[in-house]
Amino acid sequence: MKAHLSACILLATTLSASAGQAPGAADKPDIAVSARDRFYTSDQFSNTVSVIDPSSNKLLGVIRLGDPTPGNLSPLYKGQLLVHGMGFSPDHKTLAAISIGSNSVSFIDTATNAVKHVSYVGRSPHEAFFTPDGKEVWVAVRGENYISVLDGKTFKETTRIEVPNGPGMTIFSPNGKYGYVCSSFTPETVVISTDSHKIVGHVKQDSPFCPDIAATPDGKQVWLTLKDVGKTMVFNAKPPFGVIKTLDTGPITNHVNIVRNTKGQFAYVTVGGLNAVKVFRTDTFEQVAMIETGALPHGLWPSGDGTRVYVGLENADAAAAIDTLENKVIATIPIGQAPQGVAYVPNAVPSGDGMSNLQPLAATSESAQLKLGVPGSKTATQVTLFNQGLVQVVQAAVTGLEPKKAYTLALSVQADGSGTLQPLAAFMTNPAGAAIVNTVGPIRQVVEAKQDDARRYLVIASGSAHELGAAVQIQMP
Repeated sequence: MKAHLSACILLATTLSASAGQAPGAADKPDIAVSARDRFYTSDQFSNTVSVIDPSSNKLLGVIRLGDPTPGNLSPLYKGQLLVHGMGFSPDHKTLAAISIGSNSVSFIDTATNAVKHVSYVGRSPHEAFFTPDGKEVWVAVRGENYISVLDGKTFKETTRIEVPNGPGMTIFSPNGKYGYVCSSFTPETVVISTDSHKIVGHVKQDSPFCPDIAATPDGKQVWLTLKDVGKTMVFNAKPPFGVIKTLDTGPITNHVNIVRNTKGQFAYVTVGGLNAVKVFRTDTFEQVAMIETGALPHGLWPSGDGTRVYVGLENADAAAAIDTLENKVIATIPIGQAPQGVAYVPNAVPSGDGMSNLQPLAATSESAQLKLGVPGSKTATQVTLFNQGLVQVVQAAVTGLEPKKAYTLALSVQADGSGTLQPLAAFMTNPAGAAIVNTVGPIRQVVEAKQDDARRYLVIASGSAHELGAAVQIQMP
């Protein structure tokens, strides 16, 4: 009898541990993966939202919010620019897509893929999320110093909450009592009462650059990433909001999210410089897995039952589906260009095929990848050329350099980086010796030129664009 009772208690404990996924509470029921679910990515350089059916791990199409370069350079351009952040309503009927270049939030009907409203907010918003009761949408206006609070039905701004300069993202406690707002420009996270819109807590960040924040479904912890120093912080979700743990997670630490399954509760962290996702227990903080994903993993979100995590691969124009029980990639799905924020929405399409207003990927979705490094050592830098037609948006996920030093992405006439260098983009590495570097030009044409006298090679040189030093990383075969 005692053995039977113990088995029942163990079963109940295991089942309760698997219930409830972020951003909801642990006492909410899991929702099994089905063809009614959708996984969305915000594609920064194609200005699209990619729509995936997780039951088949197939791209269904894209929601086109704007045009690629150079179409978006016109003074008469009306589309969205740099589609970047993402959130969704608690009833799973509305997707919120942030465009940082056009200062907008596009509200999309998940059942029809139709844009039902566009709200314009302050300079360079980053992420937006609905309060758990669905009554408000909080938009982190990263280019300024406030949260723009929108009505959850009309999507009109109702008030602003002043916060430290450069708010990166807001996530809410599962019970809706608190909003946690980290900063991308100020080393401080604030806790806001959702009822009063007043700041009720402060958490010192180890660095100024937090792009992402997540709350555990059990209501006990908040995790945030620090992209510039390669760390992830954990603090208590309740007063006095004390820091619990700081983890060294690696260069270009991007996003974090929480998964609950039959093995427990885990934090999944994307680390761009390692092209991997690291997995940590939330009780002991032990790292239990490191999953290689593909180039520059960025946003990630769990399925409604926690059996999978979907990851946007920024420099691979793809999404990776991870089995969370085995911690291995089970599918890689081609999508739009440079996915950033993502969202997994269970039961997003309760009826119908959900194919309305979707378009196929355009030819501009084709990208090319290059690698830069030091001969004889492990490749350090991934470069993606996002095709825009006649030109490419070039993005280099730079790692392996000295911290806080000036460097320049350049073209060399010689494969070994010697000779004349043509500067493309100057940059400064962060304290982790990493950087994300962007430029635009017909780079693919010159690095793939058939004539030797026309061909150029991508390199990274020390120094500024006006005082170039020697090449420290060269294009690898």
